[in-house]
Amino acid sequence: MLEWLLHIGLKLVEVCINILPIALVISCFQVLVIRKAVVYPRKLLIGFVFVLIGIVFFLEGLDMALFPLGNLMASQLTTPDFLGNNAELTDRVWQDYYWVYLFAASLGFATALAEPTLLAIAIKVQQTSGGAIRAWGFRISVAIGVAIGLALGTFRIVTGLDLYYFIIVGYLIVIIQTFFVPKLIIALAYDSGNITTSMVTIPLVTSLGFGLAEAIPGRTPLVDGFGLIAFASLYPIITVLAYAQIAQWLGKRKHLTNT
Repeated sequence: MLEWLLHIGLKLVEVCINILPIALVISCFQVLVIRKAVVYPRKLLIGFVFVLIGIVFFLEGLDMALFPLGNLMASQLTTPDFLGNNAELTDRVWQDYYWVYLFAASLGFATALAEPTLLAIAIKVQQTSGGAIRAWGFRISVAIGVAIGLALGTFRIVTGLDLYYFIIVGYLIVIIQTFFVPKLIIALAYDSGNITTSMVTIPLVTSLGFGLAEAIPGRTPLVDGFGLIAFASLYPIITVLAYAQIAQWLGKRKHLTNT
């Protein structure tokens, strides 16, 4: 117990050191630029302490659960016993790893829906748009994009294809879509990729990439393990823009039907 408390204490000190520049910047602007007293300083200080403690336990939870979970699932899904056909991993083709693609897509969809940041943004978007953009429609479209992105990302790791092929094609699609969607959705769609890569998605996706790169023969975690976050950031932009295009098309069709 004492060893664990010492470990938590050291991690708290590390978090405080990392947060210190943010606190200094805010304090300097408050004192030197804004030049006004802080409203409710006691409440602000208590909240800041809660944030520090929360970050410490969140980081500890990542090390204890989320990172090992992604590695474990990747290794289990790529064992010869699970893949079957009595063939060694070196003799496998990309089609043999369909469970990996399905798991990555399911994981991406579920983690995106579970992202607190996405939930908060979706509610705010529905309020500010007057209901023109539905919170659930936006969340589902983002989650589908993350699912597609992670499925393609794991396919890239399995096949060993270069990352830039997928990124270039993805952004070309985004550029073309941008010319045909309502201006209302463009900025939101471009931000949607960053919304999904937050506290829930990043640990699981990163550990999945590392675990898969370690399990697939001929892959290395440093070269092939990274890149899944790029997929999780890019492809939601495509699906959100597609959601806007479909909504616009349905709206025009409904208007023509009524007239």
